Amino acid sequence: MPEWYQKPYPMGPLVVVKGFPRPLFPPDAAKQGKKPSSDGLDVVAYKRAISRLGRWPWTTFDDTFSNNFSHGKSGNVKDTGVAGFQRQQHIDATGWVGQPTFNALRACKVPDGLPNAGKPAFDAECVRLINLAYTKYKGSEPNSADGSTRQAALKKAITQIGVVESPRGTNRQKYGVWYGMNGVPWCAIFVSWCYENSGKASPSFAAGRYYSYVPNIVGDARQKRNGLVTTGDPIPGDLVCYDWNRDGVHDHVGIFEKWTSGRTAFSAVEGNTGAANASNGGQVMRATRYLGGIGVVFVRVAEPKA
Repeated sequence: MPEWYQKPYPMGPLVVVKGFPRPLFPPDAAKQGKKPSSDGLDVVAYKRAISRLGRWPWTTFDDTFSNNFSHGKSGNVKDTGVAGFQRQQHIDATGWVGQPTFNALRACKVPDGLPNAGKPAFDAECVRLINLAYTKYKGSEPNSADGSTRQAALKKAITQIGVVESPRGTNRQKYGVWYGMNGVPWCAIFVSWCYENSGKASPSFAAGRYYSYVPNIVGDARQKRNGLVTTGDPIPGDLVCYDWNRDGVHDHVGIFEKWTSGRTAFSAVEGNTGAANASNGGQVMRATRYLGGIGVVFVRVAEPKA
């Protein structure tokens, strides 16, 4: 019979809290363009919950999101931290805390064989700490993306809102001129232009090479090529690729701005969109999109190496 750590944790209803405080990144995430998270009470809550789940030593917990707690400090089950929990729940084991990891912790129960078996990983003290952290952060760490290429690309995209192709219906605009491929659908060309003309050019884009076709963005991100990776926890400046008909071929791309209704709706700045045609509407707009009914892939773009 499998041991408790050889199968996913038992699940129950989501423990009720005020909300997801913020994504958390350890110090070594700076190598991947992330700003390491500041100390906080949410870190204490996660250490407490993951200790109750058997993957971190029970102690007096500090509030630092360390590399050891994120990735584990040894191969022993009790030392594997966030990444060990993620592997057990079949979540991408980055060691970072995003919404999927947060929700999994809210739903997990302590397995048989451990103290407090059958009880939620989030006890009353975890809930208290998470609520205090949410009151402070409200979903994101202040200025967590400042100075990044993705933040600069988003700011550049916002300055372009209102630009239209000319003449209407021709797909001719300045972004295609820059890319060297004018008169064709240009949503992917637009995001390439924003990244390359933001003042902090990303290694993932180049005029005439990367990217003019949305499926290539998705394909490369899924294969972790050219500095692109998929993510379930978008932050401002990430790409968002849409598959309107869920047929496996992504039709359109924009730049993620922010969540606007929990995790069900968000705003994005998009080129070649419009009220009449979301994928070939001829202008740069801020759009509100809803996750229900469409296929969406969020893509993170690499930061330049120092």
